[in-house]
Amino acid sequence: MTIFKSRKDLLYLAIFALVIFAMPLWLKPFGAGYPDLMQRFAIFGVFAIGFNILFGMTGYLSFGHAAFLGAGSYAAVWSFKLLSLNPVPALLFATLVGGVFAALVGVVSLRRSGIYFSILTLAFAQMSYSLAYSVLMPITHGDSGLQLASSDPRVLDRLFGADGTLPNLFGFSMHGMYGFYFCALILIGCFYFSMRLDRSPFGMALRALKSNQTRMSYTGFNTKLYARTAFIISGMYAGLAGGMLAVTDPLAGAERMQWTASGEVVLMTILGGAGTLLGPLIGAVIIKYFENIFSAFHPGRLYETFSFLPEGVQNFFVTIISPFVGEGWHLTLGIMFMLIVIFLPGGIMEGGKRIASALRNRRASGRHLQSRQFEPAE
Repeated sequence: MTIFKSRKDLLYLAIFALVIFAMPLWLKPFGAGYPDLMQRFAIFGVFAIGFNILFGMTGYLSFGHAAFLGAGSYAAVWSFKLLSLNPVPALLFATLVGGVFAALVGVVSLRRSGIYFSILTLAFAQMSYSLAYSVLMPITHGDSGLQLASSDPRVLDRLFGADGTLPNLFGFSMHGMYGFYFCALILIGCFYFSMRLDRSPFGMALRALKSNQTRMSYTGFNTKLYARTAFIISGMYAGLAGGMLAVTDPLAGAERMQWTASGEVVLMTILGGAGTLLGPLIGAVIIKYFENIFSAFHPGRLYETFSFLPEGVQNFFVTIISPFVGEGWHLTLGIMFMLIVIFLPGGIMEGGKRIASALRNRRASGRHLQSRQFEPAE
């Protein structure tokens, strides 16, 4: 089996990789070209791409994917504490734990579909969140969160004489640009796997499942097996994203399992375009950008921004804008999401397709008019 089914796929992946690696350049004019934020773009991009495999391809809407994200974070930090500060074993462990946890949740949740499936996944996520604060405190450390300590065993590090107090890849710190490019490589790999999955017969079966599950079952396909496999793969992506969070910030807390984190990935996928390859990543970048930029505009900064205006006009603009920024930036996100759902149900990717189609039609009509001008008169 060839790695790339066509040169078009190879070109598509090459352009995608170039855009990701060039993030520090083209994000700089937008004030987002610093490593910490770009790492979050990559991490939540992986989370959203994995969620899209379930929701975008099969139509199963999960409200509990934050449970796998949190489980992946805990697994990665425990790997740092017990084995090594090298992020590779931690990410493998986080991915495995996310997949196993998803398989267990899927046994119960996938017995139902539609809104009942969504409610079951939400219930499991909230149960996980509550357990992390109570029964599982010896594992999760409750409110204080799971953190690294100098007394941790780190068996592999001590065996091979590795040094360091924070996650590092053979001495390269996972903070700063090294950390970003590490996360970028993982994002590109996850995107490539998603692209191959989308082009494969398995991906076609998942889309058929979304289109008409009853009709698909009549043709002899085991629809529950396909849905369960997609759920596990999606959970592995979420576990990997949770592990990446722990690599860049070696702290795991139960807040990563909250229902708000599950709702956030749903917004990312729908905002960008569910069922598309690039849409979930675009949605993740937009939401994380607004979260970091809009939430930083407190009233004092707004007054500085509008300092060139007369005092009365300045007060007017600050009063109007302040509810939509700072702590109220979710209001801006909500309005933007409503506009997208109402006018672009297919997300930003649908908007891009409409613009491209309009440009093609305009060019075609222009060529048609030009050819009519040169037709000989009868």
